[in-house]
Amino acid sequence: MRSLSLERQTVLKMKKTILLGVLFSLISISILAQETAQKPKIIVGIVVDQMRQEYFYKFSENYTEGGFKRLLRDGFEMKNGHYNYIPTYTGPGHASVYTGTTPATHGIIGNNWYVRSLNKSIYCASDSTVTHVGGTPMSGEISPRNLLTTTITDELRFSTNKRSKVVAVAIKDRGASLPGGHLGDAYWYDSNNGEFMTSTYYYEELPKWVKDFNSKKQVDQYLDQTWEPLLPTEKYVNSIDDNNDFEAPFIGKETPTFPYDLASLKEDNGGYGMVASTPYGNSLTLDFAYAAIEGEKLGQGEDTDFLAVSFSSPDYIGHRFGPSSKELEDNYIRLDREMEKFLNFLDEEYGKDNYLVFLSADHGVADIATYMQSENVPAGNINTGYILGQLRGYTSQVYGEGNWIINGSNDQIFLNHKLAKDKGVDIVAMQNDLADFLLRFNGIKEVYTANAMRNTSFDQHRPNLLQMGYNHKASGDLLIIYEPAWLAGGARGTTHGTGFTYDTHVPILFYGWGIKSGHSTRYATVTDIAPTLSMLLNIRLPNGATGEPIHELFN
Repeated sequence: MRSLSLERQTVLKMKKTILLGVLFSLISISILAQETAQKPKIIVGIVVDQMRQEYFYKFSENYTEGGFKRLLRDGFEMKNGHYNYIPTYTGPGHASVYTGTTPATHGIIGNNWYVRSLNKSIYCASDSTVTHVGGTPMSGEISPRNLLTTTITDELRFSTNKRSKVVAVAIKDRGASLPGGHLGDAYWYDSNNGEFMTSTYYYEELPKWVKDFNSKKQVDQYLDQTWEPLLPTEKYVNSIDDNNDFEAPFIGKETPTFPYDLASLKEDNGGYGMVASTPYGNSLTLDFAYAAIEGEKLGQGEDTDFLAVSFSSPDYIGHRFGPSSKELEDNYIRLDREMEKFLNFLDEEYGKDNYLVFLSADHGVADIATYMQSENVPAGNINTGYILGQLRGYTSQVYGEGNWIINGSNDQIFLNHKLAKDKGVDIVAMQNDLADFLLRFNGIKEVYTANAMRNTSFDQHRPNLLQMGYNHKASGDLLIIYEPAWLAGGARGTTHGTGFTYDTHVPILFYGWGIKSGHSTRYATVTDIAPTLSMLLNIRLPNGATGEPIHELFN
């Protein structure tokens, strides 16, 4: 009996030893996991140019399980995410996502805007003090200097005494230079020679890895292809007939229909620039992003790095063919597969829990007005040139001869303040008078004056959206809002820029490191993205941020 007791004691000791070993291992794994989870190796910011939120779902039956569906399944989506200002353009959109504030604060009030003191329009990313590095001279005067606040990428760099690396990549220069912030690197595509380039704001010479990438001339491979539907056309059930009167064909092709022989079309459609109007522009952008990760060794250091990727091609395709086209549907089916490959690459490169992705868009898009009319939906196209001519005639008749209208752009009218002063005309009364005059035209819904923007605090609806996009120094005297579904365009193709939901409702999704799965239908704005990243990373907010952290991610 005694030996049996000793044997039992021995077994119990062994069990205790094993149990303690298991517990020690679990504790070690837990501690290691906590250390790993302290910060992500890399943040990947993805902006899809002109992506409506509905595209997550509208084309989903043709998506893979590992692309957009994976992000939705395992990430956290704010389903009611919006832009909270007017105008909804590419430059302001990228700036707002990365600064956490609106154009009224960050200063990027359009892609281009009129400057009274210069008596000319300027481009949002223009900088005459710098020149091209790589590429061609006409594409090189680019920097973020017109951006008046810091970005989340700037704040990440500041938080690590600039040890964190930031690389921003896009076909559009504004889609790279604004997300890259004042302290990061930015590379964009030069449609003149088919290479990625930068400016002397960033470097005096292209890094070797960029030269090596350009030497491969991968764009030639894409432009030698024929763009055809990736799947059988009968699967494209959520787009209208391929041949219609609403979409704009490429030059040299009579109909806006598949297939597109790019080799024969490219000469008349922008040469190397034509790749941007096809899904292969997305592929080329990711090719360069992969090269950037490898060339800069992103995510391989002690500190968190940041890769900002903007997919410009959906915007070019959307403008030409519209949101109901087979070309647009094919673009997202292909982009979904590119996304699957990219996520798999990030898994292998960093481990599934060591990278953080967010995905959004810089704006949405309106349906083609003539298509909406064909479906008996109230819509129309406004002839802005005609209206401007009528306004000039009216001002000359009422206020006397003179150049009273010095500029009309971005749905804004700029009046000649010097002429008004010289002739003793009350500029505020004139603003009110011309606002009433503009309301006579079909398609114009509302007109707000600069005086109202400056002296009234609007806290909701369209006046608030205008005010969040209004800059006291640079915005116009009259701000015009069209009726829903009305565009300043022609019979074919479409655009964006309004404060209606088709332009404001965009994806806001977080995935990966520290993100639980789920969704919320609470109203959120793109200006909440940067503050959310600040709180996740425990770093300073961008200095002009007005958005709020998405609290659902922290519960």
